[in-house]
Amino acid sequence: MDNTNITNNSTQLLSTKKLVLCSLFAALLCISAYLSIPTPLPMAPKITLMNFMVFLIALLFPVTESFLIGLVWFLLGVVGLPVFIGGGNGIGYLIAPYGAYTWAFIAVFIILPLIRGKKYNRVWYTICGIIGVLLIDIIGMIWLKHSMNYDFKTAFLTGFIPFIPLDLIKAVVVAQIIPAFKKVME
Repeated sequence: MDNTNITNNSTQLLSTKKLVLCSLFAALLCISAYLSIPTPLPMAPKITLMNFMVFLIALLFPVTESFLIGLVWFLLGVVGLPVFIGGGNGIGYLIAPYGAYTWAFIAVFIILPLIRGKKYNRVWYTICGIIGVLLIDIIGMIWLKHSMNYDFKTAFLTGFIPFIPLDLIKAVVVAQIIPAFKKVME
């Protein structure tokens, strides 16, 4: 029997278990676009779970897997599957005034796994989650300012302030539950 075509686990980029987990989390990310909780707040009528899943993936997986999950989700949306917030999809969604909040997720999928380190630290993971929130909301606000020709104050008041409180809560909660997810995924 010729074993030259068989790769062992040490040379595989991703094991079968990791591929299954990545696929599962890519599916959960797609589903999270539809999961929302209504609020009485006029500036943020719904709390979506998309950011929650983005932070969970970025703080849970190594950079290669985090990016792979995000890339699969992103490409599904680009080609027309309704996997962005509220069932949005396509290039038009991404270049719309609020589209940058969605493509900023890709930056989070790369940056957070790189800066968080390998060993869990509750305080540092919380800070990393906050950095992720700031990345998403600042990138989104800048694109909103550019695409709508807003002055900085208007962009800040409409594209940053309304999102920060709930996004911070999601990021902080995710940072606290990472150990439970790591335990289940072992």
